[in-house]
Amino acid sequence: MSKCQHHHGGHKWRKIWRRVFKVSLVVLFIILLVVLITWAVLHPHKPRFTLQDATVYAFNASANPSLLTSTFQVTISSRNPNDNIAIYYDRLDCYATYQDQQITLSTGLPPTYEDTNSVNVWSPFLSGISVPISPYYAAALSQDQNHGYVILTIKLSGRVRWRVGSFTSGGYHIFVNCPAYITFGSKSTGIAVGNNAVKYQLMKACDVNV
Repeated sequence: MSKCQHHHGGHKWRKIWRRVFKVSLVVLFIILLVVLITWAVLHPHKPRFTLQDATVYAFNASANPSLLTSTFQVTISSRNPNDNIAIYYDRLDCYATYQDQQITLSTGLPPTYEDTNSVNVWSPFLSGISVPISPYYAAALSQDQNHGYVILTIKLSGRVRWRVGSFTSGGYHIFVNCPAYITFGSKSTGIAVGNNAVKYQLMKACDVNV
């Protein structure tokens, strides 16, 4: 092969690679533009959760050993604020915690479809019988009760999917934290609704992470 032919072949391949590079840039730009336009049109937002109320049927702590028995019924609502995106709640588990220690068993909520700009409401029972708690938490709980209030957190965790038209995304983890301010004794703001049952109207916005 002559030097002229070798030079011509190398120049030809350089031109091909330049074209491939330019086409790749154009395709990448189009993909990014489509993603940007889709985001701008859909304006995706996380669902908004609210802890509406909590009914306390039992909340008793014992010492030596430190055990806590509690039974609640909570009402939690979720709202889909999106105009073009529906939500599938494939799985949601709800439970109560005190200072990050789980004090009830997890209650599974039924799989739910939430259309655009719609609301769902759940009212699960949460219960924990003779749940061991650390001496530190037991002392903190006793002190809180003496002050006339206890701050619990109602938590939900599970998986969600997003639906846009006929397209449905893969699953995403969702974590929801709802503060519940429960008062006791003379400071109680609850309403008696039965034998030893007290209902608290809370209407607390929850923190949502997806």
